Amino acid sequence: MCRLTKNDKEKLGNTVVYIASHTKNLSKTKLLKLLYFIEEYSVRRFHTPFLGLPFEVWQAGPVVKDVFIDLSETPVLLDGYVTKEVVGDATYILPAKSFVDDEFSDNDLLVMDEVMKKYGDKTAKELVGITHRKGSLWYMVAERNNLLASFENKLMNNSDCVIDFAEELTETGKDFYRDQIDFLQTSRKYAQS
Repeated sequence: MCRLTKNDKEKLGNTVVYIASHTKNLSKTKLLKLLYFIEEYSVRRFHTPFLGLPFEVWQAGPVVKDVFIDLSETPVLLDGYVTKEVVGDATYILPAKSFVDDEFSDNDLLVMDEVMKKYGDKTAKELVGITHRKGSLWYMVAERNNLLASFENKLMNNSDCVIDFAEELTETGKDFYRDQIDFLQTSRKYAQS
């Protein structure tokens, strides 16, 4: 579990509002994959975490467990930011308010725009396929931890293995990213005190 600060919650909530405002038929799986791509893109491009939340390696791709749980039940973290609409067998996520950009840098807004342009029109299944490509961070962690066969044979659907976004960076990029993560975690600890 990751304890969020008030600012973390607002940034997460407004990121989800942004995604939901720019995506038709937004399922939980599609939302979770778009959050992943936003995080990955931010780290690759700016060596900076976007939300700085842990993405675990699950059968359907990278997942922030707390967001998954929140969207599976009555939202707590995302309360006031989204609503859920059930249509037949499908549940869609809709924005409950307008997007507020107070917690976002210009780089953050650029990252969200770029990710939505590249991935926003893809289906959840297509996004899962992209995260599962050989050589992706999800694939490397799943392979290293002997999860691929269990996932493929439907013997398990989740793990607690966490993706390290620094893996794809140069040494300088890794140092900068890890410093940013350390700062974020320290500020979260002090905000909870």
